[in-house]
Amino acid sequence: MPLPKHLLKQLPITSLPRPGERIVLPPLAGAADALALAGISSDGPMRVVMTASPGDAQRLLEEIPWFAPQARVRLLPDWETLPYDSFSPHHDLVSERLATLYTVMRGDCDILLLPASTALYRMAPPAWLAARTFFIQQGERLDAHKMKAQMATAGYAHVTQVVSPGEYSVRGGLIDLFPMGSPLPYRLDLFGDEVESIKTFDVDSQRTLYPVPEIRLLPAREFPLDDAGRTRFRQRFREVFEGDPAKSGIYRDISAGTPSAGIEYWLPLFFEETATLFDYLPEDVVLCLHGDVHAAIRAFWLDTDSRHRMLDGDRTRPLLPPGELFLSEEQFFVAAKPHARIDMPGSTGTTELAAGPTQALPPVAVDRRADDPLKALKAFLEHYPGRVFLLAESAGRRETLTELLAEYGLKPEAVADPLAFVTEGTKLGLGISPLFAGFQLAEIAFVTEAELFAGSPSARARRSAREAQRKASVDNWLRDLTELKIGDPVVHEQHGIGRYQGLIHMDLGEGDTEFLELHYANEAKLYVPVAQLHVISRYSGNEPDAAPLHALGSQQWEKAKRRAAQQARDTAAELLALYASRAARQGHAFAFKAHDYDAFADGFGFEETADQANAIAAVIEDMKSGKPMDRLVCGDVGFGKTEVALRAAFCAVAGGKQVAVLCPTTLLCEQHYQTFCDRFAEWPVRIAELSRFKTAKESALAMKELSEGKLDIIIGTHKLLSREMRFDRLGLVIIDEEHRFGVRQKEALKSLRAEVDVLTLTATPIPRTLAMSLEGLRDFSVIATAPQKRLAIKTFVTRLSDGIIREAVLRELKRGGQVYFLHNEVDTIENMREKLTKLLPEARIVVGHGQMNERELERVMRDFTQQRANLLLCTTIIETGIDNPHANTILINRAEKFGLAQLHQLRGRVGRSHHQAYAYLLTHDGIGENSGLTKQAKQRLEAIQHMEELGSGFYLAMHDLEIRGAGEVLGDSQSGEMQEVGFNLFTEMLNRAVAALKQGREPDLTQPLGIATEINLHTPALLPNGYAPDVHERLSLYKRLANCDKAEDIDDLQEELIDRFGELPPQAQSLLATHRVRLLVKPYCVGKLDATSEQIVVQFSPEFAKTAPIEPIRIINLIQKNRSYKLAGQDKLLFSRHSPTLNDKVAAIKELFKQLTS
Repeated sequence: MPLPKHLLKQLPITSLPRPGERIVLPPLAGAADALALAGISSDGPMRVVMTASPGDAQRLLEEIPWFAPQARVRLLPDWETLPYDSFSPHHDLVSERLATLYTVMRGDCDILLLPASTALYRMAPPAWLAARTFFIQQGERLDAHKMKAQMATAGYAHVTQVVSPGEYSVRGGLIDLFPMGSPLPYRLDLFGDEVESIKTFDVDSQRTLYPVPEIRLLPAREFPLDDAGRTRFRQRFREVFEGDPAKSGIYRDISAGTPSAGIEYWLPLFFEETATLFDYLPEDVVLCLHGDVHAAIRAFWLDTDSRHRMLDGDRTRPLLPPGELFLSEEQFFVAAKPHARIDMPGSTGTTELAAGPTQALPPVAVDRRADDPLKALKAFLEHYPGRVFLLAESAGRRETLTELLAEYGLKPEAVADPLAFVTEGTKLGLGISPLFAGFQLAEIAFVTEAELFAGSPSARARRSAREAQRKASVDNWLRDLTELKIGDPVVHEQHGIGRYQGLIHMDLGEGDTEFLELHYANEAKLYVPVAQLHVISRYSGNEPDAAPLHALGSQQWEKAKRRAAQQARDTAAELLALYASRAARQGHAFAFKAHDYDAFADGFGFEETADQANAIAAVIEDMKSGKPMDRLVCGDVGFGKTEVALRAAFCAVAGGKQVAVLCPTTLLCEQHYQTFCDRFAEWPVRIAELSRFKTAKESALAMKELSEGKLDIIIGTHKLLSREMRFDRLGLVIIDEEHRFGVRQKEALKSLRAEVDVLTLTATPIPRTLAMSLEGLRDFSVIATAPQKRLAIKTFVTRLSDGIIREAVLRELKRGGQVYFLHNEVDTIENMREKLTKLLPEARIVVGHGQMNERELERVMRDFTQQRANLLLCTTIIETGIDNPHANTILINRAEKFGLAQLHQLRGRVGRSHHQAYAYLLTHDGIGENSGLTKQAKQRLEAIQHMEELGSGFYLAMHDLEIRGAGEVLGDSQSGEMQEVGFNLFTEMLNRAVAALKQGREPDLTQPLGIATEINLHTPALLPNGYAPDVHERLSLYKRLANCDKAEDIDDLQEELIDRFGELPPQAQSLLATHRVRLLVKPYCVGKLDATSEQIVVQFSPEFAKTAPIEPIRIINLIQKNRSYKLAGQDKLLFSRHSPTLNDKVAAIKELFKQLTS
């Protein structure tokens, strides 16, 4: 239902222009442009809105549907690459563009939004897009071979597991497809050659979601890569460019069928002639030019010309002239001339608005420090003659606003949408809306949170909740590590450490069964049935190559296990003592006003991500609880850990305690000092810094004031741990970048730990810290969600060459950014500076390293952060915490000399804004076969290059835990008996020892891991090759089954298997039954259970005699009463019963244990 006419009459559009006519609208305030466009769209032809700024197009996409819910609004996104860039647009953007162009072509769109620069690009002809689009419907016949050919023509890639648009996979009767322009992938279930069902599925879990009747398949790219397309490209390439085409990488790539990065800027060569956006639009379209489109087009052309001049001349990448790729300003307006046109001025000042129909709102901001915070709003409500609609950004914010307004005497009515507000005649309404800024008409005023909380950007930007983020739980991280590679060491509970050599099929007379092949010392082999995987864990405790292999059948493993068990027992006892002392000591329960806390939180200039909000909530909960906090916040570089620390510091200071912030470097200290001072500027909080940047006199004064209680927050390097430090009322210690502190410093902190709250922040926790957190010794929060609009850092490992350096630096300087060049040798840093000055005359270079004096270093850093210099040549002094959102490229010279965590930290200095960031790891000879790098260095560089994903710091730390080992948890030795048994097994021993001591029992050192039950149902138990073809996937599923502790877990996994791979074959049913039986008999100390078709043999383990879970008298009574039961030796019970099928055997086992226990 459209908006009422009398509301639209207040806007300046009375009728639409005719074709060829142009109307110029007066300036509009706030979001009134969205209301005007929504009004125009109520009926009539399609509108195309071209905005001068891309931000406005995105904003209108959210705002117009709020005013006109029935309008079909689409955005044609930009490629988001620079002209002639050597990068292709992101796949999701191409997908969205194709979907939008298709809907526009079909006429299924009322309003099309796009940035003006996007409208200049020449594109594929509409006829090509129509011919390459096809549909698949449920019930139709589908020839798989023909379908594959069709997919190849459309440019789809054949993969084993579908994860992004433009991919497909065929597994027997299942076809997975991710069409372009679709938000979700689809799974087709074929019955013969008929499409039996089509369902969407989730990329991450690979589980199906809901059925759909048909799917639309758009081409995978905006150009053809089939034979005809490639032939045309090569022919046109030879016509247009002189010289030998074989010397051009692009020509060679396209000939080989692979699209080069940035191939889109050669798009005209794929077609006889290209089209423009105007070819996709209907004739009666109305064009709306929003803002200063002329200036935007001119700026785009200036930029394009300068890039063309800069990059032209490279014979291997010959460029097309800009006129062949983009419309000129004149061509654009000639193409637009025949259409009706409305010009809308962009955002303007209040003076121009005075004459227009819409007015900006007067100041109505909430003043949190005033006696009546709503004074300005009440004054506006009193004087404004019309009705007022207050707008919150989400349902949660609406409730908060309702409480705030009610507290100070305002009671607005809850209203669903603008239509309801206009028709119901409410005087003061409160609703939810995405409007960016408010405005007033003669009769109605729209007031958004932007005006109510002016000056606190977080109120404007809590939009990320809409993109419901996938929760990245710690389990997800750890599950990734189940991917074993051939040759990796594993630990078998009974036999010790061996090497995994792959999955192998063998028939032992009862059908085909799958085994893990393990190799031990002296070339001994061990085959473990996949149903017994619960006795296998991954070995992490040492370099995988140096893992100590055990000899089968020797006492070596038993001794190692006993030593580790003793160690675990001692550690567990110490742990419980530490726990007890912390639980007994009452910590400080911090109390503060929620109102004050909200005011402080508003100072955060960004929206919180889901994980960040969880971490903050957990920290505050800990601080209020009254028990001493010990929490590790593990968040990737630039994911907002500092904000968690600021909130915690605020709570501590508001609760009347002092805060100590411990940093590893002087530079980080200085930066934290600045950040804390900025955020606490409006609060009566005194902050001081102890570091090399301060004189002895300043430091002495700070220490004196601290001991007298005059200082609230002290920020310093490890000087804070020295003996002469005296605190008056220390309540919270924040340790930043914890992985930089050694064991001794941590022991000094531990003495504080029992009384004060400790908050630890790190991106790449050292293995020992991570081990403690995973063992549950410390509370643990992971911030694994990237801030909105943050892109992963593109990482290249490449040879050091002048060409690479020049291209990398110029790409950054061209977009107004800054560059870090890391050269970690102070002796030769000046030579490097001379080389860079010659190579890059346009760069303003400064040098920074740890041997400069403090004042000089401070000046260099200030020059760089304030953008007076744009290239910082430095040593690893920048490794920790330097935060400069303008720097988005880093070049690391001699990258092979750095450790994994160090490389990750250094790479994290860039990519702190929403621009694509680049990291170049330069080695002297590349990373190929003859590079002369050590094996470890090569592995490290490959690992960091593969882990471009955001949030990979935690994952890298897990890798490090495997490469280096975790070390003993409480003692000084960084690796105790853990090397011998591996981290996972030691953790399990520790957990069991803690549990035993808590129950008052002494842990059994001979059976530190409890009993591993062996089950044999004499039927093949495995996931067949044809059912789950990927070996890694199978291994992962086997291990997950082995880790199931409850019957519900096995049920969940069964649902997942059927969902992902289809109906369970008999072997898979047998595998699940084996695990169900394992869980059933686990409480009764069964060592082995063997079920044939005629009898069931249960062998009890030695533990049975100690704990007696079944009373022996029961077994004797059963044998006397029922002749089917017999004893065979002192620990075996036989039950004779004919059980030909799997279900019969399982029923017999259940019957047996029911008799024994009931």
